[in-house]
Amino acid sequence: MSNTAVYPVSVNNNGKSIWSFLRSEMKPKGKIFTPFNIISFPIMILGLVLIVIRFWKGIGSITNLTQEVPWGLWIGFDVVTGVAFAGGAYVLTFMVYILNMKKYHSLVKVTVLNGFLAYLFYAGALLLDLGRPWHVINPIIGNNFGTSSVLFLVAWHFLLYMIAELIEFSPTIAEWLGARRARKILSSMTLAAVIFGITLSTLHQSGLGALFLMAKEKIHPLWYSEFIPILFFVSSIFAGLSMVIFEGSITNRVFSNQLTEKSHKEHDRILHGLAKICAGTMFAYFFLKVLVFIHGQHWNLINTGYGYWYLLEMIGFVLLPMMLFFYSYRKNNITMIKIASILTLLGIILNRLNISVIGFKWDAAVHYVPSWMEIAVTLAVIFTEIWIFRWVIRRMPVLRESPSWVNEEK
Repeated sequence: MSNTAVYPVSVNNNGKSIWSFLRSEMKPKGKIFTPFNIISFPIMILGLVLIVIRFWKGIGSITNLTQEVPWGLWIGFDVVTGVAFAGGAYVLTFMVYILNMKKYHSLVKVTVLNGFLAYLFYAGALLLDLGRPWHVINPIIGNNFGTSSVLFLVAWHFLLYMIAELIEFSPTIAEWLGARRARKILSSMTLAAVIFGITLSTLHQSGLGALFLMAKEKIHPLWYSEFIPILFFVSSIFAGLSMVIFEGSITNRVFSNQLTEKSHKEHDRILHGLAKICAGTMFAYFFLKVLVFIHGQHWNLINTGYGYWYLLEMIGFVLLPMMLFFYSYRKNNITMIKIASILTLLGIILNRLNISVIGFKWDAAVHYVPSWMEIAVTLAVIFTEIWIFRWVIRRMPVLRESPSWVNEEK
């Protein structure tokens, strides 16, 4: 017979009331005056001031957006690029829960957390980008666009996927709060949420690419293709896993005290396996890009400024990291795997910005260039996400093992 005490809902597993527990958790943990804090905090304050100005005086007060160029850095980087980086969540959950690749299970919690926060903040960035933010509900209800619009589909996929990721992560929140019954109920919903989330994610990764199908006359021919949705989907696989490698390497160092000895030992083996997957998917992506280029017959555009830029993207940030991933996998070189992941992430940024910003209205007399205030807000959004990510990691059982009572109830 168990001697475990049964507490009312208002009491957590440490015997504290839920409110006193939450108050204690709000206190800072760790050093306050670190180099990262000193750099990021002023930028976050500046970003907050600029956001207030944006909503007070309108989007034109801090951006270089116009009626002719309504999408800029906040869409091209914060949303289009960011969603690709968050692809690691659906790829890893598919690998662990569907393909039963258990060796990657230790990465699921932290990757799902990163994906959820990424989508949450990218939704906020989308709200900033709308000239009339109170109309954000329109794509969801189909008003002004219609239910057959790609934007309607992407909006619903985006919303439902955030909910699915929250459900996937919710057992960890219940463990943190000591809510045993809630944890048991939420855990039973995880597999359904994973399957639902994977389906949604594959759809909206390609759906974002489909949005650009309507801009054929505006996007440079080297980057426009009717296969953009497929290319967006395939690239989200190695983009997401490269972010897992990059973020996991930093997390493994910064929060090493939360990891078990077993997790430390498995870290290199996990990166080794992810490198193999990245190399394979990057080969598929590169092959597709070559086929699209040959099919488009744009040979005459190679010997131009945009042509050289295109070759830099393809050779320097697709072919090169692909070869590095393959070589590092064969030689089990962890350092090279990390370098390849960084190059891959830079390549994804370059590709998405080439489509949405750099190569968009490429022949216009006056080209869009983001203002310093747009860049400051983007950095503020990224830093705020990192601060919240760090807050959660330090308090919830994301990297460290679950409480002992979780195993007792299995």
